[in-house]
Amino acid sequence: QVQLVESGGGLVQAGGSLRLSCATSGRAFSTHAMGYFRQAPGKEREFVSAIDGPGGVTAYAESVKGRFSISRDNAESTVYLQMNNLKLEDTAVYYCAARSDHFAVRDASLFPYWGRGTQVTVSS
Repeated sequence: QVQLVESGGGLVQAGGSLRLSCATSGRAFSTHAMGYFRQAPGKEREFVSAIDGPGGVTAYAESVKGRFSISRDNAESTVYLQMNNLKLEDTAVYYCAARSDHFAVRDASLFPYWGRGTQVTVSS
């Protein structure tokens, strides 16, 4: 069983930055691909970014490419999402998720483990 705890959300002005962290419990963190998804009010949950187990392969949604960066520290069992140049449309609850294998994918249904989410609000 993998438990995930997100942190780092908050209120930021458009153009600002935030860094989300997702600390995990459980063993063999480096064998788990990790992902971030988000859900805005009235919208479906959508893929944001993913990283493979070793940390060498990453994927991003087109809407965040060039602004967001995902990374991981396997020694600390933590994954990070650096969010720069935030836009109003980035406002959402951000969820960290873990897979049972090390391949980074975009499909939320392939992530069995989820955190409770952290709110990111971007103001004008």
